[in-house]
Amino acid sequence: MLRRLAAAIIAALAVTGVQVVTAAPASAAPRILYYDASQAQEFRSVVDQGAQIWNSRVANVRLQPVTAGRTPNIRVYADNGWPRAITTSLGNGRWYMGRQAVNQGYYQPRIAAHEFGHLLGLPDRRTGLCADLMSGSSAPVSCTNPNPNSREASTVNANFATTAATAETRTYTWTVAAS
Repeated sequence: MLRRLAAAIIAALAVTGVQVVTAAPASAAPRILYYDASQAQEFRSVVDQGAQIWNSRVANVRLQPVTAGRTPNIRVYADNGWPRAITTSLGNGRWYMGRQAVNQGYYQPRIAAHEFGHLLGLPDRRTGLCADLMSGSSAPVSCTNPNPNSREASTVNANFATTAATAETRTYTWTVAAS
């Protein structure tokens, strides 16, 4: 109703020669999530690469290395197990770059982007398709696609359309699909 009234007023003013300038709504700034890769050992550059992959695919959230004086939202570790993520709320938690998957030949940037995906609110989807980042280890070891597909990116953008975070803890583990 108010839109119709505003449109009618603008139309009436235009007939009388008055120009009306309307401002487009300002787009919300992306939510910044800081990650700490200081415990990721030999995988630090791969962690940065995983963050950059997401930054190039989504608009509503940005992953940035933690700076002095900031508390990180995400902590990244390296260990000898399987890659896994533990979320404490949307955009918060920790993930592990497990050497078991690396030693089996899984593509490291894909692992990093996949685990970041969990902290961005995406669950595992065991489709077996290389095109699905969140298919994880159900895709072949030969899969080198580290990019989220359009559905995954759209879901992350929707997750961060508002800054509301849920207080929910989840654990995701990278597991090998049975042959």
